[in-house]
Amino acid sequence: MDSVAPEIVVEDGGILQATPDLKIFESFESMKLDDKILRGIFAHGFERPSDIQTKAIVPMKEGHDILAQARSGTGKTATFCIGAMTRVNPAVKKMQVLVLVHTRELAQQIKTVATSLGEYLGITAYAATGGTPLREDLRAIEKGVHFIVGTPGRIFDLMTRRALVRDSMRVLILDEADQMLEDRFKEQVKCILQLGFPETCQVALFSATMPDAVVEVANEILNKPVRILVPPEEVTLDGIKQYYVKLDKEEWKYDVLCDLYKQLTINQALIYCNKRQKAEWLAEKMAAEGFPLSFIHGEMEPEERGRRMKDFRAGTVRVMISTDLLARGIDIQQISLVINYELPIQRENYIHRIGRSGRFGRKGAAINLVTEEESRALKELEAHYSTTISLLPEDLAKVML
Repeated sequence: MDSVAPEIVVEDGGILQATPDLKIFESFESMKLDDKILRGIFAHGFERPSDIQTKAIVPMKEGHDILAQARSGTGKTATFCIGAMTRVNPAVKKMQVLVLVHTRELAQQIKTVATSLGEYLGITAYAATGGTPLREDLRAIEKGVHFIVGTPGRIFDLMTRRALVRDSMRVLILDEADQMLEDRFKEQVKCILQLGFPETCQVALFSATMPDAVVEVANEILNKPVRILVPPEEVTLDGIKQYYVKLDKEEWKYDVLCDLYKQLTINQALIYCNKRQKAEWLAEKMAAEGFPLSFIHGEMEPEERGRRMKDFRAGTVRVMISTDLLARGIDIQQISLVINYELPIQRENYIHRIGRSGRFGRKGAAINLVTEEESRALKELEAHYSTTISLLPEDLAKVML
């Protein structure tokens, strides 16, 4: 079956045409992957490929550069991990795959997925990020690593120290490229690219949106790429029930949140605030009343963030209060509920936030606490995502959890 060529929308209003007549592979078996990779895929828990996996794995396997517009929650991490692993020679104990990401948490998650998928191939994956001792990275690389995922600052440091030798590099991947090419990381990423990679190195660029910076870099570094579009909103919103609670005053949100917490049966939940100060205030206030929870934000020490994420993943902490640090790319299987204590400042973060509760077709719910001032923003979200956000029913048993 061949795909129809949809359009990839660029932020400034232009359009990138998706590659026409792109073959779609409806099963992992039909992709003719190495048996050891297939064993890793099924052992990891995948049974059938997601939309982007049906379109992108085989072009990566065939050595094409990739430009894909794909949002969090569509299965793209496994897409580029599987695609990259088809290019790796396990007998060569050198870096063959490099993935650049924008947060330490996402790097750790991708490393975990790559380790799982590559288990039967004997592929070694490693995460190199800021906040950890450089000597650990140097020791791991010297020992031999096939698949490295890291943040731009640490990767650039390792390259300038000549620790990351690139002569065996087969695949370079930029994940969440729209975030990677914002002001904070843009110069570091460009410096990394300028240090040079082998001419035969394949490049894959994944981005939720296509702002000018992404298009510019794509034009510079991609060679006749296969261009792929995953339909944007419906993938992550499918299966997620969305509700709102309308409040006259901001200060009433806290009491409503506590009531929800007491009445709902929650496996795991994320509560989002827009700023670090609000997240800390809310966590402190709830903890003082005996609610067992944790909080996380980008200004926290990396080791502490790592400990808190580990506890949350393990399920020893059931509720996490977060800023948008955890809005993108973090897949925690058991999350069944997302509460937006505040609607996100950036509209696109709404899809990333609530997508935590419905990853890859799983069911979940999102509850938005909304003041009169935020009502207009809520309506704009409904219009933008062509979705319905319903009034939270008084009988909370109707909320699917």
